[in-house]
Amino acid sequence: MISAAVLGILCFLLYRQAGTGRAGMPKPKQQETPADRLLAYMGYAQDRNYQAMYDMLDIEASGNIGKEDFIKRNSAIYEGIDMHNMQVRNIRYDAENEIVSYETTFDTTAGEICFENEAYFNKVDDTYRLAWTDSLIFPQLRKNDKVRVAVLEAERGEILDRNGRVLAGWGTAASVGIVPGKMQDKKASIQRIAKLLEMEQEAVENKLDAGWVKEDSFVPVRTVPGVKEIDLLSVEPDEEMMREKERQEKLLQIPGVMITETKIREYPYKEAAAHLVGYVQNVTAEDLEEHAAEGYTANSMIGRNGMEGLFEKDLKGNNGCRIYLTDADGKETAELARKDVQHGKDIRLTIDAKLQVKLYEQFLEDKSCTAAIDPGTGEVLALVSTPSYDNNDFIMGMSQKQWNLLNEDENKPLYNRFRQAWCPGSTWKPVIAAIGLDTGTLDPLEDFGQEGLSWQKDASWGAYHVTTLHEYAPVIMENALIWSDNIYFAKAALKIGSERLEEAFLKLGFTKQVPFEITMAKAQFSNTEHIENEIQLADSGYGQGQVLINPLHLACIYSAFYNDGTIVMPRLLASQGQEPKAWITDAFSKEAASQVLEGLVQVVNHPDGTGYALHRDDLVLAGKTGTAEIKASKEDTSGTELGWMAVFTADQKAKRSILLVSMTEDVKGRGGSGYVVQKVKKVLDQWL
Repeated sequence: MISAAVLGILCFLLYRQAGTGRAGMPKPKQQETPADRLLAYMGYAQDRNYQAMYDMLDIEASGNIGKEDFIKRNSAIYEGIDMHNMQVRNIRYDAENEIVSYETTFDTTAGEICFENEAYFNKVDDTYRLAWTDSLIFPQLRKNDKVRVAVLEAERGEILDRNGRVLAGWGTAASVGIVPGKMQDKKASIQRIAKLLEMEQEAVENKLDAGWVKEDSFVPVRTVPGVKEIDLLSVEPDEEMMREKERQEKLLQIPGVMITETKIREYPYKEAAAHLVGYVQNVTAEDLEEHAAEGYTANSMIGRNGMEGLFEKDLKGNNGCRIYLTDADGKETAELARKDVQHGKDIRLTIDAKLQVKLYEQFLEDKSCTAAIDPGTGEVLALVSTPSYDNNDFIMGMSQKQWNLLNEDENKPLYNRFRQAWCPGSTWKPVIAAIGLDTGTLDPLEDFGQEGLSWQKDASWGAYHVTTLHEYAPVIMENALIWSDNIYFAKAALKIGSERLEEAFLKLGFTKQVPFEITMAKAQFSNTEHIENEIQLADSGYGQGQVLINPLHLACIYSAFYNDGTIVMPRLLASQGQEPKAWITDAFSKEAASQVLEGLVQVVNHPDGTGYALHRDDLVLAGKTGTAEIKASKEDTSGTELGWMAVFTADQKAKRSILLVSMTEDVKGRGGSGYVVQKVKKVLDQWL
């Protein structure tokens, strides 16, 4: 089997060589057969060289078709169906009738098309010329028939939580559009429409000036929320919906404006899950270029971030396509090819939407982030960042004013805090305790002695001191966790030493990506490759210095205290029967994990524990508070504070297991970590 394009090239080379033979003697001209001419013609069709195709015709036998009409007809069909990879085979020549029978196969947007056909040739001036008809393109095609291409749009899959609640799905909205031919006083109308829709006047004009627009076209201008009469009749109708109803009534008073119902991507949990779920937008020219041959069209949507972007390939599905013929009346006469549509897959997450909402509602006025997991399975139950934004606004189309407000907001609602790394403060102390136990540098019952509320190793530290908030006795590991003693853990870090501490940090996944579907910021223990001095080493012992860690990473490390020393692998995709996987086996010894767990239980259950506000009579919780100072320098007294709470169900037999790590910015003067503890308490009281 030889492609028509290759045969066409061979024929061309034969023409070039036909003039002379060896030694400059004239070479006899070879007579081309109709089969040769057919292959050349089909080669030109494959190359979309319509001029060369036309030059091969017997014009009179082809109905005196003009060159412009010929090129327009052939190019519209071949390019409209994206004909490529043409193959011509089983060529048979009937010399008596000068008919060439053949079989053609080529690929299209709707798959392969294969048919048998016949071509008629007349000898004109010693050259075989093609008697062209429409049926040469397709045997069934007649002069007035049309070749239609219909795209069968794939429906985007939904994003669901662990219980099947829809995080991203489908809803309806109102599409505000204009019928140009029905407009009166076009300039004034456009000004009024633009003002009501909070758009630039030029943007409305550009939509009306699009090449496809005709006088009777419906030109979509902007999608706005749908107005449901049943909601307006409620006892306390939503004020925003009432304003939307009033706006749409004013729009409909403008001649030429129409409002129709349209299907849109919808995010029911709005701000509560926006950073997690993300949003979709219409593809741009850049998208089409970047994702060429991936099935996107000018009408496609594409996931921009969050789950919508992460699982784009699974969610989008693959469009189907039909190529068919219609007669002059528009009636379908034949289907030439079909590629069935493949709808997008639904993505079910391990997320619990109710927990996600509860956390958002508690922290919505804060700059905060929370990661919640099941400590036994690694299933991620919630990922929350506040403040947030309504991802539905990206579907409706934001006004410039809305976009500016989001971007210029000093609290950065578009900033995804749960993906970042933060200074962990005292939540890091249990990790130091476990490292100290496993390296044999710490005796949990050794009394470090009372140093007051301020301490330095020696005079070489200059004016720098480690400070703490409480005095207690004896100064042993469990008590140091209960009273959250900075001095104890600074001393512990010095005992462990920088080399062993760096080695332990690397074992816990520092400087590496958390093995998780969402890319999280990497944890670090220094701004350089190593802990550079004793002060930095001491500060690292109580989660200061240059230690930074992502809240999900920290939650995973805390799972080791639940799992006898093994850190669980976090996962976001829900699947029945999937066994939990270990990320880091034996991150701590079973003995060290157990001993630290006892201390964490006391932090929540001892009356003097910093986490005692979370104490419950029905369930044993364990955890650690933390306050991290964020200062420009050691001398800075005006810095802010991060408040932390890490808490989990200590009993593996608990009906609902949870491990939750919350961080809130700017808690200085608001109760420090105690501010976060109270927020977390309200969430746990509802969820447990």
